[in-house]
Amino acid sequence: MRPSGVVLCGAIVLAAAAPAGQRSHPLEPQPAIQRAEQSSGTRALLIAVNPVDDQVAWASGSQGTWVRTIDGGTTWTSGRVPGADSLQFRDVHAVDAHTAYLLSIGNGAQSRIYKTVDGGASWAEQFRNADPAGFYDCFDFWDAERGIAIGDAIGTEMAVLTTSDGGAHWTRIAAAALPAAAAGEGSFAASGTCVETGPGGLAWIVMSTPARSRLLRTTDFGATWRVDSLPISSHEGSGAQSVIFRDASHGMVLGGGYATVPGDLLIATTADGGATWSSRTTPALKVGAWGGSWVPGAAVPTVVAVGPNGSVYSRDEGASWVPIDTLNYWSVAFASPRAGWAVGTQGRITKLSGF
Repeated sequence: MRPSGVVLCGAIVLAAAAPAGQRSHPLEPQPAIQRAEQSSGTRALLIAVNPVDDQVAWASGSQGTWVRTIDGGTTWTSGRVPGADSLQFRDVHAVDAHTAYLLSIGNGAQSRIYKTVDGGASWAEQFRNADPAGFYDCFDFWDAERGIAIGDAIGTEMAVLTTSDGGAHWTRIAAAALPAAAAGEGSFAASGTCVETGPGGLAWIVMSTPARSRLLRTTDFGATWRVDSLPISSHEGSGAQSVIFRDASHGMVLGGGYATVPGDLLIATTADGGATWSSRTTPALKVGAWGGSWVPGAAVPTVVAVGPNGSVYSRDEGASWVPIDTLNYWSVAFASPRAGWAVGTQGRITKLSGF
């Protein structure tokens, strides 16, 4: 919405005690979270991150920047897409150590999609927005070939792209196949998590206006859609930021923005694939959560949320939150309990493990 390799640094272990009011899991010990500050090789703002597994992860950000690790973050390689130094890559999708996609935001032709198949040595431009009123925010993929991208509304029409051939062609879904957009409706491009894909053609998209936040969802790779309201507080510059699902049924929406005020509802969960939502406890992050990730394979379902005021985690579906740190982050993603990365300002990458 409109608005080179270096060695791992020292690690910090946090023995996380459950705060008052948190549901207990008597058979599961509290995790001893490990934080390791890593050097990305860039000072650019890093905005999105996507791991393939415990060893391979990609991140992207401002100044046309991408970074990649193939050794679990011990070293990162950084680079810029030629001819794209002025672009902000607000989203990245990693297929493997060699193949990744980048999405840049901006009005008109600034919204683009690039792809590499040689580990970042070269990049092919796949899509350039030709509509001066268009502004694309984030994307996700069901597999290496099928993907979806969401943009801000153009008039009363939603802007959603899909590809089924690895990005060789990106096609805008006809307005008649989508619900009508509200005036000024768009998605926040703050973490690359405003759209989430799921098994069998599932996908969820969060959108906001100053008056409300909504969820757009499909069960058939974008052939048909429905839209529902979300219990997330919305103001100018604040609303639903991130949507994350750990399986086809259980998901969470996280909200925030610089216009948040005390009392805002910024977390909601669903157990029925997004048909209904329940408000949860807002974490102690001043401007809310801009990105989040479930931790795949955690002994207890665990979610990590990040924002400019730090990172937190919950092991009780957002009923309570445990602080991790107070650094500035924009996004977070996990491959497993052993490997997750949070990214943010000045090239920051923090590896999180021990969940």
